[in-house]
Amino acid sequence: MKYALVTGGTRGIGLAVCKLLAEAGYAVTATYSKGEEDASSARALLPAVRFLRADASSEEETRGVLSGFSRLDALVLNAGVSQFGQVQDITAEEYARVMGVNFGGVFFACKHAVKKMLGAGGAIVTVSSVWGETGGSCESVYSASKGAVIAFTKALAKELAPAGITVNCVSPGVVDTAMNARLSEAEKKSLMEEIPTGRFCTPEEVARAVLYLLGEPSVTGQVLSVNGGFYI
Repeated sequence: MKYALVTGGTRGIGLAVCKLLAEAGYAVTATYSKGEEDASSARALLPAVRFLRADASSEEETRGVLSGFSRLDALVLNAGVSQFGQVQDITAEEYARVMGVNFGGVFFACKHAVKKMLGAGGAIVTVSSVWGETGGSCESVYSASKGAVIAFTKALAKELAPAGITVNCVSPGVVDTAMNARLSEAEKKSLMEEIPTGRFCTPEEVARAVLYLLGEPSVTGQVLSVNGGFYI
């Protein structure tokens, strides 16, 4: 039996990852920071998955979750929040929230998860964004946080490779999830016209990319873009 932890696991990409890992035979634990309705739905859909409430941006809560593992084979860092607005309008609180969840959540989870993997090996997959690769107008802080995830992934891959731990990143483009629900139909149509495949990616497609990276011991330090050709 292999053991996996997925952050941000109650909806969208995270929920799809939990489902795929459970089907692949992993014992899956998933965290979420809020949204009890989503958590209830996730528990009903995936009764074999253990869902725990924990704030990804809190080192104390993250350490508490990981203290319950005697062994950890796979870590998927999907928890994230978005922030839309021009840079002059972003507040200090908004900046701290986005960086705290999107990058801090990755850092704290890796810091404490690695202790469970040393000596046994394992695989870590972070979830960035196309905006972390190329930058998104009016999403400067979000882009910065996701760019930090990519840089951290590459550095940590070099650091942990001698210990038999792989670290890779999945970088989705526009995905059909609740995070993009704010888009109007006109905005969605405009975006689709920029995507060579002519459609948004699905959470399941991103989840399959995650599963691939978890199972390839010779692949590390890589950014796998799942974006329909939106950014090449």
